[in-house]
Amino acid sequence: MTAPLYFRTAALADRDAIIALVTSAYRGDASRAGWTTEADLLDGPRVAPEVLEHDLVRPRSRVVLAERDGALVACAHVCDDAGAGYFGMFAVDPTRQGGGLGDAVLRECERVAREDWQLPAMRMTVIDVRDELIAWYERRGYRRTGIKKPFPYGDARFGHPKRDDLRFEVLEKAL
Repeated sequence: MTAPLYFRTAALADRDAIIALVTSAYRGDASRAGWTTEADLLDGPRVAPEVLEHDLVRPRSRVVLAERDGALVACAHVCDDAGAGYFGMFAVDPTRQGGGLGDAVLRECERVAREDWQLPAMRMTVIDVRDELIAWYERRGYRRTGIKKPFPYGDARFGHPKRDDLRFEVLEKAL
């Protein structure tokens, strides 16, 4: 029997563990154990410590941690962004992907935006060449808006691109 999943709000003391989890899910060879890897698209950091610290303390912003048996297994950031929820920094331990943890974390973040903050929609940006990831969100009710945003080339906080055709697409779901 699987131990229950426990959600809590991150604190500044969780910073290093969050950075390690997010990095393991998206960067380097360790990320290849899961299906969310960006290792073929980007090198370098996935989350900047100063950005994370700001997200941890600003109003109507929450980093949700998912723990099982006392171990951090997933996280995501949800905030109020101009009257809509914004979902980001989503990571599941790559060795535990495919078991429903991502679904549970996404639902918890949607609950926070809908119930705690009474927001009408959730938005996110996804690198638009990540077809498998976009399809995963579409199966959970998100739709492609057609709104594209440039990738921040030259901003090391977002990593070091291995391609010159990266951009973000905004996905949205009514809550």
